[in-house]
Amino acid sequence: MAALTGDRAVLAAILRVEAAWATVLEGASLAPAGSAAVVDAAADVSRYDLAGLAVRAQGGANPVIPLLADLRGHVAALDTAGIGAGQAVHTSLTSQDVLDSALILLARDAVGGLLTELKATTAALAALAEQHAATLCVGRSLTQHSLPFSFGLKAAQWFHGLAAAARRLEALEFPVQTGGAAGTLAAGTVLTARSGLSPFDLSDRLAAELGLAAVPAPWHTNRLAVTSLGDALAAVTDAAGKIASDVLFLSRPEVAELAEPRAAGRGGSSAMPQKQNPVLSVLVRSAALQAPGQAAQLHLAAANFNDERPDGAWHSEWPALRQLLRLGLGASIQLRELAEGLQVFPGAMRRNLDLAGPLLLSEAVTAAVAPLLAGQPGAGLSGADGKQLLQSVVDQTLQVPAAEQAATYRRLLRDAVPPALLSDARLEELLDPANYLGQAADISRRILAAYPDYSASVAGAATGTVSGTGADTAAGVPKSLPIPDLNGASRG
Repeated sequence: MAALTGDRAVLAAILRVEAAWATVLEGASLAPAGSAAVVDAAADVSRYDLAGLAVRAQGGANPVIPLLADLRGHVAALDTAGIGAGQAVHTSLTSQDVLDSALILLARDAVGGLLTELKATTAALAALAEQHAATLCVGRSLTQHSLPFSFGLKAAQWFHGLAAAARRLEALEFPVQTGGAAGTLAAGTVLTARSGLSPFDLSDRLAAELGLAAVPAPWHTNRLAVTSLGDALAAVTDAAGKIASDVLFLSRPEVAELAEPRAAGRGGSSAMPQKQNPVLSVLVRSAALQAPGQAAQLHLAAANFNDERPDGAWHSEWPALRQLLRLGLGASIQLRELAEGLQVFPGAMRRNLDLAGPLLLSEAVTAAVAPLLAGQPGAGLSGADGKQLLQSVVDQTLQVPAAEQAATYRRLLRDAVPPALLSDARLEELLDPANYLGQAADISRRILAAYPDYSASVAGAATGTVSGTGADTAAGVPKSLPIPDLNGASRG
């Protein structure tokens, strides 16, 4: 995360933009031949003092200004042939061009790493959904037991939220920025006047050099590129937070349907030796609770981009965007380990499902039996009366102790509905939770089919799910987070 979003990464991205611009200018014959190689050599991040730049940045309210002074000094020292390579440094650009493009470049690299983690996680969740398609559990509504459910559908819904958010992230464009001092490209117009090119041509070439998206015009005061990125990152942490919140509840000892993968030294308490805290879920949820505030800060800044360069709103974007990237990356790495090593206990799920007994199927009973009562000759019951009668059976059952409710509900049902209308065998069918899952299996299949690029297995990704045991589960998967080149060896 530090390699992708830290101060060194920001410095490296700024230098990549300046080196790429020198390449564009030389390629357009707007800088001396050989300039790009000199600037590229001078743009080695190891040449620069990060702490010193941070202090000096206060003099101009952004880090590009002091960095340019140092970059020009290094270029002059390395220009031993005296070709005038300094002419290729920052010519016709402004600080915002460089910093906006650099932060977009940094975001693109970070999002690439984030998507790698997300695709591995969704593959693990898809495997859970398929493996547990028939694993019964209880659905919960407003903290209470509601209807029979399947753990496969729960995993599929986790997958759905994360895959939809990842697809949104994947669809983002990462635009280059070149507007000049006030967004008019005035200096670029002068620079290109005799070249047969326009400033827009240079902008497009810079975009190609950096692998960013070309733009029709400068966007220096229109911050949709930044807010869209922030919203997409927040959507990822939202989806991750939902999963973490579910795991936190379902791994409580009194519920015990799931358990996080264990690792040496993780989950302990400073005071209680017996504790096994679900820290992966805790950290993911922590990120999910922080991210919306950072995304809101980006919108707040965008709404206050006054004039042609704002007085503070632009500056407030930088930490918010970087923190969002950190939160998204951290949560995605932790969520991947959680998904790939999640322990699932179907026995505990069935135990909790059975706590409500046949009352959990009262909706199914009402739907099937109320019409039978309404059609009974001589009973004089309407459909509404039938529902009311069956509701009274539920109400009476709820008045007895929980341990007696299953037997009481069956007895009262049998008394209210004669066997001629409802056989014992049919009653047992209605009270079997496996028979009242609706379209759970098809919903899961439709979700997975809607995101084939996220449900397919990823190279190296595997789920370490354990069903019905207390065995430890190790993910056993090497992390594949790509780290960008930070030493200036390649900037193409």
